[in-house]
Amino acid sequence: MSAAMDTESTYSGYSHYSGHSKKAHRQGRDRHKSPRSKDGSRSEKSVTIQTPPAEPLLGNDASRAEEGQDDNWGETTTAITGTSEHSISQEDIARISKDLEDSVGLDCKRYLGLTVAAVLGLLVFLTPIAFILLPQILWRDDLEPCGTVCEGLFISMAFKLLILLIGTWALFFRQPKADIPRVFVFRALLLVLIFLFVFSYWLFYGVRILDSKDTNYQGIVQYAVSLVDALLFIHYLAIVLLELRQLQPMFTVKVVRSTDGESRYYSLGHLSIQRAALVVLENYYKDFTVYNPALLTASKSRAAKHMAGLKVYNVDGPGNNASGQSRAMIAAAARRRDSSHNELYYEEADHERRVKKRRARLVVAVEEAFTHIKRLQAEEQQKAPGEMMDPREAAQAIFPSMARALQKYLRTTRQQQYHSMESILQHLSFCITNNMTPKAFLERYLNPGPTLQYDRDRWFSKQWTLVSEEAVTSGLQDGIVFVLKCLDFSLVVNVKKIPFIKLSEEFIDPKSHKFVLRLQSETSV
Repeated sequence: MSAAMDTESTYSGYSHYSGHSKKAHRQGRDRHKSPRSKDGSRSEKSVTIQTPPAEPLLGNDASRAEEGQDDNWGETTTAITGTSEHSISQEDIARISKDLEDSVGLDCKRYLGLTVAAVLGLLVFLTPIAFILLPQILWRDDLEPCGTVCEGLFISMAFKLLILLIGTWALFFRQPKADIPRVFVFRALLLVLIFLFVFSYWLFYGVRILDSKDTNYQGIVQYAVSLVDALLFIHYLAIVLLELRQLQPMFTVKVVRSTDGESRYYSLGHLSIQRAALVVLENYYKDFTVYNPALLTASKSRAAKHMAGLKVYNVDGPGNNASGQSRAMIAAAARRRDSSHNELYYEEADHERRVKKRRARLVVAVEEAFTHIKRLQAEEQQKAPGEMMDPREAAQAIFPSMARALQKYLRTTRQQQYHSMESILQHLSFCITNNMTPKAFLERYLNPGPTLQYDRDRWFSKQWTLVSEEAVTSGLQDGIVFVLKCLDFSLVVNVKKIPFIKLSEEFIDPKSHKFVLRLQSETSV
């Protein structure tokens, strides 16, 4: 009987949970449907769902918590959990599937463009050779003999084709650094120009040489050489449009990170918006300090604490008309809480004091550890070669003496999520191998470095979203603002044109610097 009661209670609890989950799901669907009912098309355009990358992103606490680290190293691991207020419907799942299909389509588009360029390049290199071989195959007996000039043209065309091949490999066959949303306009125009050029040469060759079976073989070879010369000039044009045009600085861009306001300035030439975005991202990874969301939590918690500390009480009752007195009391309470800047000042001063104290302890601990390493090296020089310790073993031997001081310093400066114990050991063994000083070892930890300094699984984002009011294929102009969005933050880019500088010259007559010094013999007493 007790088992039956337990079963019944379990079933009733399950039915209650199911009803509650269905109700929450229904409310979530209504909440998702309500904005779409007003303007469905606009909602579809404004919502973007990005699939998470395979590698963990910066600020992903769940992935960091799952990393296998030593228990003694992660003593203060904090897990942040929360209750989700959103639900997902079948329409959302269908939209996610559509986004996945679109991403697959972008990859197909990229490989299709590479395939078209490769086929066109192969056609360009085979066309001059075909111009020379076809008469030899079709009407060889009717051709005039090739003299010395004709044979010299063979050598000239061979070397020109070799130069064209090397130049094309150096200019076009590079590993792509990024996937851009739109086609590169100048490269597409060059491909169209080359296609029209080769097509016109084939058309003229078919009408004037193949149909009439021209017997002047030297003229045919000279016609093929002229094609190679024209292709070399097109290659020079590609160098000017793709490489040289952007070298002269014309614009200054200011890049601001939206979360902490860190900014940098860069000079750019004539570039499209999407190519300027690529240059900004390349400089971001080496110039900006790594994004640390833990530094922003202190200010947010402080603001939330002050907002929560302000309480309003209805002391007059619901039927009293003394509203002016209540407003005066609220204003007085607000003035009393206006002294929060003192609290901020003392908090920052206390934090700086703790950072300096733990930094001094860390510096002393590292110097003592490196002194111990030098003593071990002096002792091992007297041992046999087979008994000497490698740098990895030496790093593991001295790491416990500095581990606690380093751990406390990283926790105080909120950098512990970017430095695992394995990465610190690798850096320590690297410093020991290259005979580096304690100051060189501590440089990575005392000051936050650029993003490229840290492991990719802690900062790298595969996908950036370019948001611009202008077309991304249009060139940079004065006053243009575009945004590069990532999962955790965004980069706001403001473009300003470099002003025209008028420099004048002023001539100074050399004789104007001459003067006469007259000395008097009489002096005052």
